[in-house]
Amino acid sequence: MPWCDSCSEYHAPTALTEGACPTCGGDVSDAPGIAPKENVGSSAPWHFWVVVALLALYLSWRIVVFVIWIFD
Repeated sequence: MPWCDSCSEYHAPTALTEGACPTCGGDVSDAPGIAPKENVGSSAPWHFWVVVALLALYLSWRIVVFVIWIFD
């Protein structure tokens, strides 16, 4: 979140005018003391993959049952 030191307030990135504070025109930097977020959430959680695996097993079983039904 952009932070203006002279105004001591946060600004929305879309409110900035060419990287300067829209109120006072001072330099705007990232918020002090807050580290930028790293690539959080780049992978699906483990329980999603459990659901996917169970769904694949279920659909595989339904295909087997369907093939047996066709040949009977």
